[in-house]
Amino acid sequence: MREELRVAAYAVCVRDGRMLLARWVARDGVKRWTLPGGGLDHGEDPYDTVIREAEEETGYAVEPVALLGVDSTRQTHSRRFGADVDFYGLGIVYEARVTGGELRHETGGSTDMAAWHPLDEVPALNRVGLVDAGLALWRGRPATGRVTGIPEHPRGAV
Repeated sequence: MREELRVAAYAVCVRDGRMLLARWVARDGVKRWTLPGGGLDHGEDPYDTVIREAEEETGYAVEPVALLGVDSTRQTHSRRFGADVDFYGLGIVYEARVTGGELRHETGGSTDMAAWHPLDEVPALNRVGLVDAGLALWRGRPATGRVTGIPEHPRGAV
């Protein structure tokens, strides 16, 4: 079985009781809300990644203001031509604040929409587990930076 590692950085942006999310489109066309962010380019600092990815997916310039923690997920799935992959995703999660730009949707990327959602409505959204992990880190601010109390979750490769 082939192993695959993905390291990514994500932003938890909460303003006026609303959370900024991007809608990820899976390869099979299923759409789920996720945190703005994405994979690190080789040699890129995660801090710079979250700034770049948030702008690409939402149109906003963001400033990371706190490192909230790390979320990880492991899952096995099939790739094209029947090859199984042991996928391990490591997500570095920052609290970020919007400093400029205007809300817009990404075109030609892995997301198709960005929107602000009231915090009390987030649990009802069709979302990836990373959203719950990000909220848990933002609310709890654990000294260890580790998410606890959330079942193993597929994050989606945003």
